[in-house]
Amino acid sequence: MTNIEKQTQTNIQEKASLIWNIANNIFGLYKPHEYGKVILPLTVIKRFNDTLLPTHEKVLAMNKQCEERNIQVKSGFLEKASGYKFYNTSVFTFEKLLNDPDNIEANLRSYIASFSDNVIDILENFEFDKEITKLANADYLYTVIQEFCTEKAYMGADKISSTDMGYIFEELIRKFSESYNEKAGAHFTARDIIYLMTDLLIEGDKDSLNQEVVTKTAYDMAMGTSQMLGCLTERIKQINKDAEVNCFGQELNPETFAIAKADMLIKGGNPDDMKKGDTLSNDQFSGYQFDYIISNPPFGIDWKVEKKAVEDENEKGENGRFPYLPSISDGQMLFMENGIAKLKDTGRMAIIQNGSPLFNGDAGSGPSNIRGMLLENDWLEAIIQLPTDMFYNTGISTYIWLVTKNKSPERAGKVQLIDASKMFEKRRKNLGNKRNDFSDKCIKAIVKAYKEFDNQYYEYGTKSVESKVFNNEEFVYLKVAVETPLKDENGKIKLDKKGNPQPDKSLSDTEIIPITENIEAYMEKNVYPFNPDAYIDDKKTKKGYEIPFTRLFYKFVPPMPSKDIYAEIKEMEKTETALMKELFSND
Repeated sequence: MTNIEKQTQTNIQEKASLIWNIANNIFGLYKPHEYGKVILPLTVIKRFNDTLLPTHEKVLAMNKQCEERNIQVKSGFLEKASGYKFYNTSVFTFEKLLNDPDNIEANLRSYIASFSDNVIDILENFEFDKEITKLANADYLYTVIQEFCTEKAYMGADKISSTDMGYIFEELIRKFSESYNEKAGAHFTARDIIYLMTDLLIEGDKDSLNQEVVTKTAYDMAMGTSQMLGCLTERIKQINKDAEVNCFGQELNPETFAIAKADMLIKGGNPDDMKKGDTLSNDQFSGYQFDYIISNPPFGIDWKVEKKAVEDENEKGENGRFPYLPSISDGQMLFMENGIAKLKDTGRMAIIQNGSPLFNGDAGSGPSNIRGMLLENDWLEAIIQLPTDMFYNTGISTYIWLVTKNKSPERAGKVQLIDASKMFEKRRKNLGNKRNDFSDKCIKAIVKAYKEFDNQYYEYGTKSVESKVFNNEEFVYLKVAVETPLKDENGKIKLDKKGNPQPDKSLSDTEIIPITENIEAYMEKNVYPFNPDAYIDDKKTKKGYEIPFTRLFYKFVPPMPSKDIYAEIKEMEKTETALMKELFSND
């Protein structure tokens, strides 16, 4: 770990612990799971306050000049004075609020109201005004503000980077979520996973990033606090420091949306490209397409609330975002379709899914057809299985899907599957369900396997990564209806008016036949020997798509030989006899 990385960790831990301890000051007035109502908005306000401190007097002077000259539209002058796309014209700062304890409630409101409109819009998402009243009525407001004014609580952009601030917010949200027994992972994804996603996205696009003039757009459809967009921008800048990256994101939760927008505003990006709303039912980026899409949408969550809007979009067919509908109980594949619709012809997407999108749904179903859309159009580049226990809120197996509409020639018609489930470092201390981490070495090993695009097993001591490359057709199958004809009492096959055999519906069956296999040869081998009169009803044949990831990486482990099992049992019997003698001896 470098000195810079150590300093980063120190900043995060110091600030997150300090803020959490401030939250403990309001215990009694608020329950632990309610701390976020106070601490999150105050942390955002303090971040703005400290960032603006170095130019505060310049802003006040400029505001006075504008008033003296009767300048009505003065935002441009004030932004120039502050050095940011936001400002505050109040004579107060957090520190100066403490000079008038008796009027701190009114002065705090006045201070907040003196921010530029874009900051006020952010703060309104916290609905903080009623909490000010609650704190003031209980005589807690002065104490809380005082705690935020200590030297250690300084959060200016000159000392705390945007990346570090993102970590601090994530740590706070995690603590608050744990207090409420809420799923913190619904708000953010651990950075080690994000960096793997960004490195996989960029590895397949380095040529375009090494151009002299680079302008890229990036989109996260379930952005949380927008840290995925921040990490992707960071990685792109490491390759080309002059690259321009324009970030776009949408988030349903108002508090995390506010944090994302505040972060973008302080970084100097366009905060108006951070949108609030339900991505499935209220698309804020209709008509947009992006170079990069990176996202960890919720899985295991139904889309009943969005049903009407989603079905209306589905009626547009291929011109809509949702040409196929998954089960109402699981909306994660709708996010997959949304990403596909918003991907440029040269774009790349990394999206996290759980295991069900690999195989759920029968032939002809929505999930199967979504996989079919990816495979038939040759858009699915790779799927990477992650280790279990990588997320704060779940220990299940998860997968990164890499999707692109512009595969490199050597990848055309092929899909790479990578089993990285054994490539991780154990954490010293669990964070919720997160027991495992990706180290830099782990990320490099997985990216190496992706880059080399081969059937290869990579061994790193006790850790390993395995890559397998398949033709698209290997994930396609036909579900055929196999019928058995009715027979009369003499054993003769009954025919309908057209001379076709009448099926015995009680004996109807289906067979799953790989698309790469000859149907007649399959029937000769697997059906006719047991049912010579069987026939296929072609009208009922359906095409299906499945990616049996686990089966494709299954390794048979032979059982222990019987003689070894016997020897082990005899050894256990000896141990048991010795223990019994020791326990019940008359000596």
